[in-house]
Amino acid sequence: MKSVNTGESSARNGVSDSDDPEENYISGKVIEAAIKVHKNLGPGLLDSAYEACLYYELQQLGLAVRRQVPMPLVYEAIQLDLGYRIDLIVEDKVVIEIKSVDAINDVHIAQVLTYLKLSKLRLGLLINFNVVQVVKGVKRLVNGL
Repeated sequence: MKSVNTGESSARNGVSDSDDPEENYISGKVIEAAIKVHKNLGPGLLDSAYEACLYYELQQLGLAVRRQVPMPLVYEAIQLDLGYRIDLIVEDKVVIEIKSVDAINDVHIAQVLTYLKLSKLRLGLLINFNVVQVVKGVKRLVNGL
């Protein structure tokens, strides 16, 4: 499977390729589905439109997908339900965060890395649909656990 090269490959900043074949397979299917959604809709819509369509496409591929998954924050001995939600979790292995912004910045990357840490999952895809080619809006992020 072809990896998406984001130009940043340092595990230190969380941007890397996963070495788990199942995670790589799932992420490949997610990227293929995102390309299909983007070809049909183009850039410029709200995140929620891309999320709903990507959710549908992933289900059509037979993947187990959860949408708007609540993510409580645990601080010391308390659990805080503050309204954090992961856009999509695929096969209980890959976190998907969808954006429709002019550019991905460090806070978006930090958000996905935090979701990975809180969910104890390894691989996340940050997908920006507000680009000419959606594959250029994909960042693979790995939680070193």
